[in-house]
This record gives sequence, C-alpha cells and structure tokens, in this order.
Amino acid sequence: MAKNTVADIVILDSDSDDDVGGGIGMGRTLTSLMENQQVSNADAATVAPRETLECRSFWKAGENFVIPSGVTPTAPGMVEHARVHPKFLHSNATSHKWAFGAIAELLDNAVDEVQNGATFVKIDKINIVKDNTPALVFQDNGGGMDPNGIRKCMSLGYSSKKSNTTIGQYGNGFKTSTMRLGADAIVFSRSTRGGKSTQSIGLLSYTFLRKTGQDDVIVPMIDFDISSVSPQPIIYGSPGDWSTNLNILLKWSPFSTMEELLQQFEDIGTHGTKVIIYNLWLNDEGIYELNFDDDDEDIRLRDENAQDGKRLYAKTLELRSHISYRYRHSLRAYISMLYLKKFKNFKIILRGIPVEQFNIADEFRHPETIMYKPQAAAMEYAATGIKVGFIKEAPKLPICGFNVYHKNRLIRPFWKVVLEGSTRGNGVVGVLEANFIEPAHDKQDFERSSLFLRLEGRLKRIISDYWQSHCHVFGYQTGQIPADKSKKIAIPDQPPTVNTFNPSPLPSDKISQGGPIIREINFSNATSNRTVSVAAPHLRNSTGLRSNFQPVQLNPQPAAADTGNNLVGKSADEISEENLQLFMRCEEYIKKENEIEQTVKSLEKELEEVKSKCAQLALLVDAKKKEMQQV
Repeated sequence: MAKNTVADIVILDSDSDDDVGGGIGMGRTLTSLMENQQVSNADAATVAPRETLECRSFWKAGENFVIPSGVTPTAPGMVEHARVHPKFLHSNATSHKWAFGAIAELLDNAVDEVQNGATFVKIDKINIVKDNTPALVFQDNGGGMDPNGIRKCMSLGYSSKKSNTTIGQYGNGFKTSTMRLGADAIVFSRSTRGGKSTQSIGLLSYTFLRKTGQDDVIVPMIDFDISSVSPQPIIYGSPGDWSTNLNILLKWSPFSTMEELLQQFEDIGTHGTKVIIYNLWLNDEGIYELNFDDDDEDIRLRDENAQDGKRLYAKTLELRSHISYRYRHSLRAYISMLYLKKFKNFKIILRGIPVEQFNIADEFRHPETIMYKPQAAAMEYAATGIKVGFIKEAPKLPICGFNVYHKNRLIRPFWKVVLEGSTRGNGVVGVLEANFIEPAHDKQDFERSSLFLRLEGRLKRIISDYWQSHCHVFGYQTGQIPADKSKKIAIPDQPPTVNTFNPSPLPSDKISQGGPIIREINFSNATSNRTVSVAAPHLRNSTGLRSNFQPVQLNPQPAAADTGNNLVGKSADEISEENLQLFMRCEEYIKKENEIEQTVKSLEKELEEVKSKCAQLALLVDAKKKEMQQV
C-alpha cells in the first residue's frame, strides 16, 4: 500500500486533546457509502489471509526496523508536527516486563469506569475466523467513549483522569499494555454524551505500520451516529477519507466486512467498550506467551520450573501451591489480590467465571495493626495502618514480605524486605496501602524516593520486631523469650526499641516522662501485647523549646492496671476500630499541643517586644527629666 493512500487517515500526535470537529455528511448514509465499497469488499474476500509480522516474538519485534532516509512530507494545508515513529510503540511497551502487568493496566481502565456505572469487566479468549488464531478480549459496560474520547485514548501521553479514586494517571497504559500483549488491537466503543449516541471503531496496528513502511503512528478510525434507527457515518473530511479508513480496518483487522465489524457492537449494549488484541506474541520457542489450554477457567504464563521434568519434594510442591508463587503464572490468582478493597457491585469475569477477591490479611494468625506516619519536610501525610501477622501455613513455608497497594491497586506483591536466605521473619507477611509514594509507569514497582526508602527501612524493623516477639510460638528461642512449642507466652507491655513515628529512638528518660500511649492489639486473643510510647512534642529535641517547659502526660494509665480486661467480649473489628479511634485522638492531642506551644512562643515574642518598648520609653522619660532640670 502506497503511503499517499493513507495520507488522509487520522494521525495521532502526543498529547492531542483537541475536540473532534465536523459532523454527519449531508446526504451520505451508510448504505450509499457501502455501495462504493462493494468492489473493495469483493476483493477483500479473495485476498490472501491477513498479513502478520515476520518476527512474532515480542522482545525481538523491534529489531530490523528500516528507518527511512527521508521523511514523508506534510500534506498541503496541514501544519508540520512532531512525528512519533511506529518503533516507539514497541519500545514504549517494553516497560512491561511481565505480561500480567499489561493485563492489569487494562483492568484498571475498566475499574475506573465504576464511577460511570460499570458493573463488570470480562476477560476471555476468542478465535479469529480469518486465520484460526487466538485473540484476547476485554469488555466492560462502563460509560464508553465518544469519538473525541477514543482519540484521546489512542493518543500518546493524554490522560483526563485527575480523581484521587482513579488508578490511571499517565495516559500511557492502553498503548503499552495492548502492544505488550499482541501486535494489534481493535477497539469498539459505544456511549451517549449530551443526548447524542455514538459508536466508534479504532485500530492500533503495529503490523499495519510495519508492513506499509509508515514513519508516523497512524490510527484508522470510523464513527457512527446511532441516535436514529440506522447508524449514520460521521464524516469529518470527505466521504473518501471515511472510506479509506474503512478499507484499512477491513484489511488489517480480524473482520473482512462491514457487517462483521458492526456485529461486534451487538453484545456491548447501549454503552461500553470492547478491546480485541490479536496477533498475540510468541515466546522464543514459537509458542504463545499466554497459555489458554492448560486451564479452561484461567489464563496462564508458562512455568519453566514446572516443566523441567525434575522430581519435586513435597515441601516444594506445597510452596508452589501458595498464592505467593501461583500469582506469577495464574491470572486468576493474580487478579484475586489485585485490588485491596472488595467491590460491592462490580465483578471481574475471567473466561466466564467471576474472580473471587482475596486478601491474605484475612487469614493472618496473631495479627497486629501498626500505624505508620510518613515523615516529609514539605508535606504532612495521614497515618496508614500496616497489618502484619503469620500466614496460616507458617512456619512450614518460608514466605515473608509485604503486599503494598497504591490507591487500592497492588503494586508490589510479597515484597521481601529482609535479606535473601535469612530465616528471620519466615511466615511473616504484611499488607498496607501506601498512597504517599508514587508507582512507576508499569505499576509493578515504586519510584525510589526518600519516602520509599524510609518506608523500606521501617518495614524491615516491623518484620524484625514482630518476629522477635512472636517466633517463640513456633518453638524458636530468642534472647528475651524462651522457646515453648505448646503454648504462647504472654508478652508484658514494654516500650519498643524503635519509635513508631520518629525514625530515631528517644532517650529513655524522655520516654518515661510521659506522652500518649498507643496500644497494638493482638486480635487472636483480644489482649494488648505491645506498647509504643511517643514523646510529646515539647520533649522532642527538634522543637527548640526551652528546657524548663514542663511535660504534660495525655490520658496517663498505669501499666499495672492495664490488663486488657476491658477488651473481653469485643469483636476484632470493634477492637480495631477502637484502636484507630484512640490513635486519632492522640494525633489530635499532639496537634493541640503544637498549637499551644506556638501560641506560647508567640506570646513570649510579644512580651519581649513590649519590654523593649517599655525600656525605650523609660530612656525617653529620663532624657526629658534631665532637659527640664537644666531649664
């Protein structure tokens, strides 16, 4: 296909957010346009099967790219623009090292549609009739995209998601995820905006761009107004432009006729979006990277360890059956813990069966909730709760780490913060939502900021402290607590070695002087087993206040009287809620103390200023008296 053939097709530049202009072509209906396509469709029925790339391995698909020596000139009347070479689509997608991470990006888009009424997203496999190859389908019943919205979706770097509840933010996820899973993707979307119902089709085809030698990312699209009985083409330039887009869709998509294209909207309903990813990537052995055959209810990644033919010990088999191992190869296992909070009116349906959400913290033995407040010079962050405990298989399975979420989305599963090979912390797992640090672009890790490094250090101490105070339950001996395999030994209240809110430990004399007491509750027996003492602000060295400022103890409670009997009869949820309320009250008291200290400092400053003025006035009075005496 010559390059001038596609000169009038939509060319999407980076950050293209201009409104789509134009309207329905006067006197041009879908029937009349299709009459002009009869010859083209007849040819399409006799052409060879759909073309594919020579190299179908993702990590090699960017090689042997012919970079043209010249640049295709801009069409007359068009403004010159910065071009995005098709090779960028592939290199941009390499940010996803893991195929399941790309699938999670597309799920995030569907979950963000919950605010527009979405109640489900379906993930399934279909077979392409043209060449009997598998394709991956994502479909939701959200608000859908109008012609302007689908162009923004397929543009590079555009994002209109500014809400604190939405997951997407960079405007890059759709392009990177679809191109990571397959060479081509076609999008069908229906929506109603301002009383006007539309349906749109867009094709992002790496195969088309490579095979036709394009030097710019060109995305053919067609739109219909479906407000009336029959679909009416929306024409922005000329009928010839619309027909050219249609011809490319029919040649390079899995569908050979207009009727087949429009049939894809039948199960979408009045609103929603369907994404079909085809020409799926192969691995180095020429086998599809995604495995649809081993489990009819799942999509799997091939586990090389399970196919090495070696005899496995029972412990190894048990370890591989745990979700900390299964999520790497089972999409159902990964999706089950992908979102922290359970959906109320939304389902993720994988190959026809809903995915049951799973939070490993619900199975913790001897759980605790530890409050952590990020420390930053310029901003103040709210405290977050870190749930930590033993997994139900402890100590048999050497699993240790934290599931770290951001805005409800899992970013780092089973993040092992302790040293590899260390048995300290075996069976200890934690869960937290860290909205104060930013995820990387592939949402599989965090940016290594100072806040991230501080959190990492704190999590290491949490693992160490929890293991030190609980490992005797499984027969391990520590310096403070002897081993006891038969029962759990009660741990008396004692201040920890590390301050929960301040990375540097406080002097013991200051801790003993008072301050709010935060109790960490063990839900398994409804007793308090650790005490974190926080020095009041007037005792901290960083405040710079006078040393003779007397400390004030907030809600002092004698340690001997605190036996935990007031917790008897309460459920774990009630104890947790009470613990959080007490923590927030202590935060309020600390804030009030800070305000009082600032008031005292302000009054002291005013007092000094008044004293200075009085001294100046006294000097003036003495001078006047001397003048009067001389007269």
